[in-house]
Amino acid sequence: MNSRLAALLLAPFLALHAAEDLAQVPAGARMSYLDNGVVRLGVDLNHGGAIVFLARAGGRNVINNFDLGRQVQLSFFSGPVPFTVPGQQPTKHWEHIGWNPIQTGDDFKNASLLLAHENDGRTLHVKCQPMQWALNNVPGDCTFDVWLELDGPVVKARARLNNARSDRTQHPARLQELPAVYANAAFHRVVSYTGSRPFTGDAVGEVPKPTGQHPWSFWLGTESWSALLDSQDRGLGLITPGRVHFTGGFAGQVGPNDTFANSTGYLAGQGQEILDHDITFEFRYEILPGSLGEIRARAGALRSKNLPAWTFAADRQGWHYQNATDHGWPVAGHLAVRLDQNDPQLISPHTFWLAEDAPFLIIEAAFHTQHRHATIYWQEHDQSAPGKEDMLTFPIEGDGSFQRHSIRLADSPAYRDALTRLRFDPVPNGETGSWMKVKSIRFGSEP
Repeated sequence: MNSRLAALLLAPFLALHAAEDLAQVPAGARMSYLDNGVVRLGVDLNHGGAIVFLARAGGRNVINNFDLGRQVQLSFFSGPVPFTVPGQQPTKHWEHIGWNPIQTGDDFKNASLLLAHENDGRTLHVKCQPMQWALNNVPGDCTFDVWLELDGPVVKARARLNNARSDRTQHPARLQELPAVYANAAFHRVVSYTGSRPFTGDAVGEVPKPTGQHPWSFWLGTESWSALLDSQDRGLGLITPGRVHFTGGFAGQVGPNDTFANSTGYLAGQGQEILDHDITFEFRYEILPGSLGEIRARAGALRSKNLPAWTFAADRQGWHYQNATDHGWPVAGHLAVRLDQNDPQLISPHTFWLAEDAPFLIIEAAFHTQHRHATIYWQEHDQSAPGKEDMLTFPIEGDGSFQRHSIRLADSPAYRDALTRLRFDPVPNGETGSWMKVKSIRFGSEP
C-alpha cells in the first residue's frame, strides 16, 4: 500500500478519535496522530511538533501538559551562561540555564515555529525552529527534526539537532535532555535498575529522592531504562539504548492522571555533549506506556552484548573534555585534541562493563608531545569519580605517528568488579603546540 493511499484510509479513523482526544491535549492544539490499535500517539503542530498525547488503546493521555516546559520534547544546552541577546537578559531564576532551545516554546508562552510535517500513517516527521526557553520570543539559532514510529506498544524516536549559531566558541560540554519526558501526577514512583548485574533478573528499585529542595535526582540505570509508575507498576518508561545516565523525579502531590495538573513526574536521558556552532547531533530513544514488565523486557531486547567501544570516524561518540578543546565539527576520521592547557583530560560517556570481561583497553592514537607516558583512569560502579588507585600509566611515542596501544588494565589490582566510566589523561601537563589524534578506544578480552 503506498503512503498516499494509507493516509487516505486512515483519515476517517483519525477524525473519529479527534473529539474524544481534545479534552486531553492543550487548548488550541493542532494535532497529528499515529495509531496502531495498541497505542495512540499525538504531536501538537502548533508547538513544534512535541509529543503531547500518548495512551494505550482506550486509555487516557499519560503526558503532562501543564505548561510549555512539559510534554515529551527535545531540549539542548550550551554556553554561554547566562545566555543573552541584545536588549534582553534572562530573569535571575533562569540565569544558570544558558543557551537552551526547546521544542514547544518559551517560558513566556511563545510557541516554536513548525517548518515541516509529514505523516503517512506509519512514520511521523516534524521539523521546527525552537525557542530559547529563558528569553521572551527569541527563536533558537538551530532547527530540530524528529521521526516517530510505532512498534506494538513502543514509540520509536530518532531526533536531530541542526545548529547554525553565529557564536563559534567551543563551549564546554553540558548535560543534555535526551529527551525530556513529563508524565502525569498518577505516575509518582521513579523506578529503574541501578545495580551491578544488569539483565540477570535482579530486583529493580525506586530511585531515592534528593535530600535538598531540588526535586530531581541523577542515577545510572544500567539496563538503559527508567520509568514513572503508579502503585500498580504501570506508567511510562523511557528506554535509551547505549545510554545509562538518567535524571528525574516527582514534583508536587500524587494525584489523578490529569494532563493539565501542575504535579508531574520527570525523566530525561543524559549525555554530556559538546554542541558546536554548526553541529548535526542525533540520538534515538523509545517510550513505552505500559507495565514495568513490558518496559524492562523491551530494554532487554535492545541490549548490546558487545563490550564498550568508540570509533571516532564521524563524531565524538559521547566523549568530552576537561582543560582541552578539539578542532570542532565536522569530525573526520579521528578526534584532533589540543593539549596546550594544564592537565588535559578526555572523559567517556557513562557506560557499563565488568572488569573480568575486559582485561584490555586498545587505543589507536597519535601524540605530538615531549611527554612519554599517558594515564587511563576508571570509575567504579556507585562511585562518582575514579579513586586514587583506579589508574594505569602506559608508554607513548610523541612523534605524531599513529600507534596501537594495547593496555592490560587487568595488571592493576584495583581494576575489578563493575565499572562505568573512563578518563584518559594523554599528558600530565599541557605544552604549547602539543596535540593528540585518536581514532578509536575499545575494550577487549585479548590484546
